[in-house]
Formats: sequence, C-alpha cells, structure tokens
Amino acid sequence: MSYRQTLEFLLYQWLDAETLSQRTRFADHSRETFDAVLETCERIAREKYAPFNRTVDTEEPRFDGEKVILPQATYEAQKAYAASGMLSAAQDYEMGGMQLPYTVEAAANSFFAMASVSIGSGLLTAGNANLLMAHGTPLQKDVFAKNEFAGRFSGTMCLSEPQAGSSLSDIATRAVPDGDDFASDPLGPRYRLKGNKMWISAGEHELTENIIHLVLAKIPGADGKTIPGTRGISLFIVPKKLVDAQGHLTGERNDVALAGLNHKCGWRGTTNTLLNFGEGKYPVRGGAGAVGYLVGEPGQGLRCMFHMMNEARIGIGMAATMLGMAGYHASLDYAKNRPQGRPIGPAGKDATQGQIRIIEHADVKRMLLAQKAYCEGALALDLYCARLVDEQHTGSVQAADEARLLLEVLTPIAKSWPSEWCLEANSLAIQIHGGYGYTRDFPVEQYWRDNRLNMIHEGTHGIQALDLLGRKVLMENGSGLALLADRIGTTIDRARQHPELLEFADQLELALQQVGAATRAAWSTGQPTEALANAVPYMQAFGHTVLAWIWLDVALTALGAASDVANQGRLLATRFFFRYELPKIGAWLNVVQARDLTCADFPEEAF
Repeated sequence: MSYRQTLEFLLYQWLDAETLSQRTRFADHSRETFDAVLETCERIAREKYAPFNRTVDTEEPRFDGEKVILPQATYEAQKAYAASGMLSAAQDYEMGGMQLPYTVEAAANSFFAMASVSIGSGLLTAGNANLLMAHGTPLQKDVFAKNEFAGRFSGTMCLSEPQAGSSLSDIATRAVPDGDDFASDPLGPRYRLKGNKMWISAGEHELTENIIHLVLAKIPGADGKTIPGTRGISLFIVPKKLVDAQGHLTGERNDVALAGLNHKCGWRGTTNTLLNFGEGKYPVRGGAGAVGYLVGEPGQGLRCMFHMMNEARIGIGMAATMLGMAGYHASLDYAKNRPQGRPIGPAGKDATQGQIRIIEHADVKRMLLAQKAYCEGALALDLYCARLVDEQHTGSVQAADEARLLLEVLTPIAKSWPSEWCLEANSLAIQIHGGYGYTRDFPVEQYWRDNRLNMIHEGTHGIQALDLLGRKVLMENGSGLALLADRIGTTIDRARQHPELLEFADQLELALQQVGAATRAAWSTGQPTEALANAVPYMQAFGHTVLAWIWLDVALTALGAASDVANQGRLLATRFFFRYELPKIGAWLNVVQARDLTCADFPEEAF
C-alpha cells in the first residue's frame, strides 16, 4: 500500500475532510482541488526533494567568510516550493493565499517531510508569518508577513541563547528605544537590540532576498535593569536587511551577523546558526545595535511567540512522523526482497532448499508492524490535530472552543509522541536492514539521524511533559482533559457495538481510568516537586492512551469501509497496538501514581 493511499484514507474516509468545502471559507474548494494540491506537492517532493536528500546530508552548509554556501538543489527546491503557493496555502485570498483548509495543507506538506526533511519546506517561515498575522500591525503584516508568504522573504524564531538554552526566563538580549521618536516609525516602535541567539534554524543563507528574525529580548527600565523571569520578555521583528514601509530593501544591512554554524547529527541540509545581534559588524546609522520593531505589547513577547511555537510543535510532530514513515517504507521494501534464512520447523532443516525472504520471519513482521502502528498512528494524530485547527477557525462557537481545548491538551502529545516512537520506528528500520542499515549505502541511517533531533526541537521531551502534567491537564479546572476523556468515551461506546473491537474498547476504558487516577494521585499533595518528578513517564502513558484511541477510531472507519487488504492491515495494526503497546502504560503510571522520587532524590555524588 502506498503512502498516498494511507493519506487519502485518513483524510477523506476517517476525517471526512471533503465536507470542509461546505463551509463559507472553503466554499471554492472541492475534493478535486484538494487532490490537485496533493498531486502538485507529491510531484514537487518527488522531483525536487527526494533525489537530493543524500546530497544535502553530505554537502553541509559552509561559510566562505561572506555568505553561506548551499547545494544548488536546495535553491531549486526552495524556488519550486514558493512557486507552488504552499507558504500561503491557508491564508486569505487578499494575502495571496488559497484559503485552503489547514488539514489539507498539513497533508500536502507531509510529502516534503518524507522526501527530504532537511531541505525544508517553509515550516518556520509560515509560522513566523502566521504569528505576525495574529499579533502584528496591519503594516507589519503587509510588509513582512505578506512577503514571507510570497517566498520573497524567509523567517526564523530566535529564542534560545548560549547561556540560557530552554530556560527563556534567563535570556540576556536587551532592546532599548531607538531615540526619542522610536514610537513614530510606521513599521512599529523601533528598538536597538544587543545579544546572542543560539540554534537558529535557517538563520543565514541566500535562498531569499531577506530573512525576518522574530527575536525575544528584554526592555530595561529607567534604572537600566530588566524584569526577572518571563514577564519582562518582549518580541521584535529584526530583518537581516532593512526595508522601508513599502517592503522594499533600503540597501542597508542590519546589524545581524553570523557567529558560527552548528554541525548537527541530522538535518544537515538546514543551516543552523549562532547569531550576534548589535555587536557592530554591520553598524546601522543613527545608533548602536540591531534595529528591531516591537510586535504586540511590551512584556507580552512569550505569549505572542507561543503562537509560533505551538504551530511549530505540531509541524515537528509531522516531520518526525514522516521520517519514521520513510524508514518504514524503505525497510518494508528491503524485507520483501532480501533473502535470508529458512523457515522454523522441519522444512527449515533442509539446507538444500532456497532461502526465504526476511519478511517471512515472525520477528521481522513484528518490527514492521511496530513501525506501521507508530507511523500511521502518528500520522492520524497529526491530521486530527490539523482538523481541530480548522474547527477552531471555522466551526460554531461551541465547536471552536472545544477544538481550542483539545489542541491545548493534545499539542504536547502531537509533538512528543511521534518524536519518540517514530524515532524507534527508524531504529527498527535499521535493524531490519541488518548490517547494511548501519551503512550509508541505504537511507535508513540518515532517517534515524534526522529524526533524533525532533525530541529536542521546539521544546525538549521533558519540557513537553512538564507542560502536559504541569499545565495542560489542569488548565480551566481540567476541562480540556475532561473533554478529551469524553471524546475517547464516545469512541469506546461505538466500538462496543462491534464484537471484533469489544476487547479493545474495554482495554481503552481501563487505560483512561488509569491515566485519570494517576493524574489525581500525582497532584494529591499539591506539591509540584512530587507531582512532576515523573512527568515524562506520565506523558508516555498519556500518549499511548491517546494513540490507542486514535487507532480504535481508525479501526471503526476501516470496519465500515471496503473489506480489502488495506483495511485488514489497519485492523491488525490496531490489534498490535492494543496487545503489544498499550499494556506498557502500567509501568509508566505506577511511578507517577506513587509520586516516586527515586530520580529526583538521587544524590549527585552517587552517579
């Protein structure tokens, strides 16, 4: 079964995405236009991305002292992607967009992640522009966001600093008003920034006319001191090259300089940078520091940035999913064609008989089935979250609010679960290839290296876990968790109408009860130190419960569809997940429920 068939089943039969065209915003669309978008993206990914995945891995970005050098294939891919209109696919017509449902946009973009994730397909540029659409002034939208959507400019997010990492409360980049008339600039209140930012993906290149950095910094008070913690963080637009109020380049370089390139295990085709802001390499007339324009209100930078971070987290979940999917399809093809060994039993003792293909071995089938369960389940989760985005924007008032709540709870899972378990799928793909999998003669080792970043990308695994157990399941008096439980309960009730699924319905109900009990037990003392000591095991159990729900819901659709080998595969993958994966949550939740402090209390000297 091809990936396209899997995608279309989830999109049209499970999520019923075609009905979105009945909504006013999407009224110009139909199944035909959705399919045309998928076809275009699949073709560009096949022609401009996939053939060069190894090229961008081996020809890493380098700096010649003046500019970053990238393979020509990267320029061609960037040009083709921008020309496709996918950067602005979900935007209003007035912004040059297609008013495409985000569900379809996410599905279409999945082809690029599968073909070559490190060439990139505009994830940060689109997220940057979408943030400005939500929090920028009309002119900031017109000058910066519109040019990003058109592919003329690209965008980044600049959060981390060498001394702060994920601890954003400790950032030291400062922004001071640029003269007495700083508030009169038509592009927004104008500041001068000084500081250093680390791990900036696509922070320096020549792929576009300009790079628009969204930078977190602190504005000092009259006493020269900044507000401690995250309350003092503001957000600024800092273009690499200065522009006028019409979006034209002025010819003056902003004081943003490349301090160095980071060389990572994977995603080698994407430049990853350390940037210096305002340190004098490219001095701007009228003062010292890089010119930046305030977005939103002072002190509200982190709230604004979370708009981009949450979108990026779902995007990283999709990237992790598609890397797992690429490894799954590669190892499936290898297993079907690689002869090795003989059957277990009397027939296998006859050495004169020919070898069997490795897919005929039960353990290889186990590894393939695990990959299928992880990757297709993660894809379903990603698309479900994308469908919630459309519901939040175009549904009724109640449906939109419910979608918002569900997204709050599910976003940490949509990012973390694929990044952990689709990485495991990549590991299994290497195992199926045997010694060959560990060589560069086959692509699966690169898929693993590329995917290893995603447990760190856009908030580490531990940060997602703290967000889930420390905030999301508690917010609004637990209403998001209660709503999710209600949705899961509805699927359980439907599954109980089918004898083939009754066993799984009972298992999922028990798992849901266990997660609820562990959540209450974790917080029973009201002590965050105790409650959050095992946040990652909690998130693992929570995620497996969510994926069991997703698979059971998919199985219901498969049961009601044509009785073919593809749907048989979905039903068997559901069985695999419930019998091999869901039972794992007991061990994870035991330490959560007991508020076990083995890890938290372990003395440093004992390591």
